[in-house]
Amino acid sequence: QVQLVESGGGLVQPGGSLRLSCVVSGTTLSLYHMGWYRQAPGKQRELVAVVTSDGITNYVDSVKGRFTISRDNAKNTVYLQMNSLKPDDTAVYYCNANKLVPPRTYWGQGTQVTVSS
Repeated sequence: QVQLVESGGGLVQPGGSLRLSCVVSGTTLSLYHMGWYRQAPGKQRELVAVVTSDGITNYVDSVKGRFTISRDNAKNTVYLQMNSLKPDDTAVYYCNANKLVPPRTYWGQGTQVTVSS
């Protein structure tokens, strides 16, 4: 059974940093494109950052230059380093694993990030 478990969320002041981790079990991380999504209250879930199985990264414009996604296939773990956090970054952050052949997608349970003074 494939499981994704996020950790690292919490309360941080504006301008602060957090590092989220997503540990994947039950499958081989290297086969998957990995993404971090977030959902704020009353808003749709949005893709924040993605790292492909080949290591190519991409970010939503609002986090470019502040967030960094990375993966350690040996540890079956994906990270999201978040710097210069803003109140608008407040959301539940979800880890996603996705591959096309055969099609599979898995989600973690989410971790809350709150940016507030």
